[in-house]
Amino acid sequence: MEQMTAAHRTLPFGTIVHVENLDNGMTTEVRINDRGPFVDGRVIDLSHAAAGAIQMVGPGVAHVRLTIVSGPAKPEPPVFAVQVSAFANRDNADRMQVRMTERYGAAALRLRAGTPPLWRVLVGRAPSTDAAEELARQIRTEQSVPEAFVVRLDPPLNALRSAATP
Repeated sequence: MEQMTAAHRTLPFGTIVHVENLDNGMTTEVRINDRGPFVDGRVIDLSHAAAGAIQMVGPGVAHVRLTIVSGPAKPEPPVFAVQVSAFANRDNADRMQVRMTERYGAAALRLRAGTPPLWRVLVGRAPSTDAAEELARQIRTEQSVPEAFVVRLDPPLNALRSAATP
Protein backbone atom coordinates (compact mmCIF):
# COMPACT_ATOMS: atom_id res chain seq x y z
CA MET A 1 0.00 0.00 0.00
CA GLU A 2 2.85 2.38 0.75
CA GLN A 3 5.00 1.35 -2.22
CA MET A 4 4.83 2.85 -5.71
CA THR A 5 2.76 0.01 -7.14
CA ALA A 6 -0.47 -0.52 -9.04
CA ALA A 7 -2.93 -3.10 -10.29
CA HIS A 8 -3.77 -3.57 -13.97
CA ARG A 9 -5.94 -6.24 -15.60
CA THR A 10 -3.60 -7.27 -18.42
CA LEU A 11 -0.10 -5.75 -18.17
CA PRO A 12 2.57 -8.25 -17.09
CA PHE A 13 3.71 -8.14 -13.48
CA GLY A 14 6.88 -6.09 -13.21
CA THR A 15 5.88 -3.59 -15.91
CA ILE A 16 6.83 0.01 -15.04
CA VAL A 17 4.14 2.52 -16.00
CA HIS A 18 4.31 6.33 -16.09
CA VAL A 19 0.97 7.68 -14.82
CA GLU A 20 -0.12 11.24 -15.55
CA ASN A 21 -3.09 12.72 -13.71
CA LEU A 22 -4.78 14.66 -16.51
CA ASP A 23 -6.82 16.67 -13.99
CA ASN A 24 -3.74 18.34 -12.45
CA GLY A 25 -0.71 17.40 -14.62
CA MET A 26 1.12 15.55 -11.84
CA THR A 27 3.01 12.35 -12.72
CA THR A 28 4.49 9.28 -11.06
CA GLU A 29 5.88 5.88 -11.99
CA VAL A 30 4.56 2.60 -10.62
CA ARG A 31 5.32 -1.11 -10.92
CA ILE A 32 2.43 -3.44 -11.79
CA ASN A 33 2.22 -6.07 -9.04
CA ASP A 34 -1.48 -6.96 -8.82
CA ARG A 35 -4.62 -7.52 -10.89
CA GLY A 36 -7.47 -5.04 -11.00
CA PRO A 37 -9.25 -2.70 -10.91
CA PHE A 38 -12.48 -4.63 -10.95
CA VAL A 39 -14.71 -1.61 -11.57
CA ASP A 40 -16.01 -1.00 -15.09
CA GLY A 41 -14.40 1.98 -16.81
CA ARG A 42 -11.27 2.03 -14.64
CA VAL A 43 -7.91 1.01 -16.11
CA ILE A 44 -5.47 1.14 -13.19
CA ASP A 45 -5.68 0.95 -9.40
CA LEU A 46 -2.86 2.86 -7.70
CA SER A 47 -1.45 2.10 -4.28
CA HIS A 48 -2.07 4.70 -1.58
CA ALA A 49 1.49 6.03 -1.99
CA ALA A 50 1.17 6.38 -5.77
CA ALA A 51 -2.26 8.00 -5.51
CA GLY A 52 -0.82 10.48 -3.02
CA ALA A 53 2.06 11.32 -5.36
CA ILE A 54 -0.39 12.62 -7.98
CA GLN A 55 -2.95 14.03 -5.52
CA MET A 56 -5.66 11.43 -6.12
CA VAL A 57 -6.20 10.32 -2.52
CA GLY A 58 -8.97 12.83 -1.77
CA PRO A 59 -10.96 12.46 -5.01
CA GLY A 60 -10.21 8.73 -5.26
CA VAL A 61 -10.46 8.72 -9.06
CA ALA A 62 -8.97 10.83 -11.84
CA HIS A 63 -8.56 10.87 -15.59
CA VAL A 64 -5.09 9.47 -16.28
CA ARG A 65 -2.76 8.77 -19.17
CA LEU A 66 -0.61 5.63 -18.95
CA THR A 67 2.71 5.20 -20.72
CA ILE A 68 4.66 1.96 -20.47
CA VAL A 69 8.23 2.74 -19.43
CA SER A 70 9.58 -0.82 -19.37
CA GLY A 71 8.45 -4.41 -19.17
CA PRO A 72 9.66 -7.25 -16.99
CA ALA A 73 13.09 -8.71 -17.81
CA LYS A 74 11.69 -12.11 -18.82
CA PRO A 75 8.00 -11.72 -19.54
CA GLU A 76 5.90 -14.86 -19.60
CA PRO A 77 3.99 -15.52 -22.84
CA PRO A 78 0.60 -13.91 -22.34
CA VAL A 79 -2.39 -16.07 -21.48
CA PHE A 80 -5.76 -14.47 -20.83
CA ALA A 81 -8.96 -15.61 -19.15
CA VAL A 82 -12.36 -14.19 -18.27
CA GLN A 83 -13.17 -13.42 -14.67
CA VAL A 84 -16.85 -14.19 -14.22
CA SER A 85 -17.22 -13.66 -10.49
CA ALA A 86 -15.53 -13.43 -7.11
CA PHE A 87 -16.83 -14.97 -3.90
CA ALA A 88 -15.93 -14.71 -0.23
CA ASN A 89 -17.50 -18.15 0.21
CA ARG A 90 -15.43 -20.98 -1.33
CA ASP A 91 -18.50 -23.23 -1.79
CA ASN A 92 -20.15 -20.62 -4.02
CA ALA A 93 -16.95 -20.30 -6.04
CA ASP A 94 -16.75 -24.08 -6.43
CA ARG A 95 -20.31 -24.23 -7.76
CA MET A 96 -19.62 -21.47 -10.29
CA GLN A 97 -16.38 -23.18 -11.35
CA VAL A 98 -18.22 -26.45 -12.02
CA ARG A 99 -20.93 -24.61 -14.00
CA MET A 100 -18.35 -22.77 -16.13
CA THR A 101 -16.22 -25.90 -16.69
CA GLU A 102 -19.26 -27.84 -17.89
CA ARG A 103 -20.14 -25.10 -20.40
CA TYR A 104 -16.73 -23.74 -21.49
CA GLY A 105 -14.30 -26.59 -20.76
CA ALA A 106 -11.84 -24.75 -18.53
CA ALA A 107 -12.36 -22.81 -15.33
CA ALA A 108 -10.08 -22.23 -12.36
CA LEU A 109 -10.20 -20.64 -8.94
CA ARG A 110 -7.63 -18.09 -7.81
CA LEU A 111 -7.52 -16.84 -4.24
CA ARG A 112 -7.10 -13.09 -3.90
CA ALA A 113 -5.79 -12.19 -0.47
CA GLY A 114 -7.49 -9.35 1.33
CA THR A 115 -10.21 -8.60 3.83
CA PRO A 116 -12.22 -10.57 3.07
CA PRO A 117 -10.22 -12.94 0.86
CA LEU A 118 -12.01 -13.58 -2.44
CA TRP A 119 -12.17 -16.66 -4.63
CA ARG A 120 -12.04 -15.47 -8.26
CA VAL A 121 -13.57 -17.73 -10.93
CA LEU A 122 -11.56 -17.53 -14.17
CA VAL A 123 -12.78 -19.14 -17.40
CA GLY A 124 -10.76 -20.17 -20.45
CA ARG A 125 -7.16 -19.83 -21.58
CA ALA A 126 -6.79 -17.52 -24.57
CA PRO A 127 -3.56 -16.42 -26.30
CA SER A 128 -4.79 -12.86 -26.94
CA THR A 129 -7.02 -10.22 -25.41
CA ASP A 130 -9.20 -10.33 -28.54
CA ALA A 131 -9.87 -14.06 -28.13
CA ALA A 132 -10.55 -13.62 -24.42
CA GLU A 133 -12.86 -10.66 -25.07
CA GLU A 134 -14.86 -12.81 -27.51
CA LEU A 135 -15.25 -15.44 -24.76
CA ALA A 136 -16.27 -12.70 -22.32
CA ARG A 137 -18.96 -11.48 -24.75
CA GLN A 138 -20.21 -15.06 -25.13
CA ILE A 139 -20.36 -15.57 -21.35
CA ARG A 140 -22.07 -12.22 -20.76
CA THR A 141 -24.74 -13.17 -23.32
CA GLU A 142 -25.23 -16.87 -22.59
CA GLN A 143 -24.83 -16.84 -18.82
CA SER A 144 -26.23 -13.38 -17.98
CA VAL A 145 -22.98 -12.43 -16.26
CA PRO A 146 -22.67 -8.73 -17.17
CA GLU A 147 -19.59 -8.28 -14.98
CA ALA A 148 -17.42 -10.79 -16.94
CA PHE A 149 -14.13 -9.18 -17.98
CA VAL A 150 -10.71 -10.12 -19.36
CA VAL A 151 -7.70 -10.64 -17.08
CA ARG A 152 -4.17 -11.82 -17.71
CA LEU A 153 -3.30 -15.13 -16.08
CA ASP A 154 -0.11 -14.95 -14.11
CA PRO A 155 2.43 -17.65 -13.37
CA PRO A 156 2.47 -18.86 -9.76
CA LEU A 157 4.28 -16.44 -7.46
CA ASN A 158 7.02 -19.00 -6.73
CA ALA A 159 7.76 -19.22 -10.48
CA LEU A 160 8.18 -15.43 -10.56
CA ARG A 161 10.55 -15.55 -7.60
CA SER A 162 12.68 -18.37 -9.03
CA ALA A 163 12.88 -16.60 -12.41
CA ALA A 164 14.15 -13.46 -10.66
CA THR A 165 16.75 -15.37 -8.64
CA PRO A 166 20.14 -15.69 -10.43
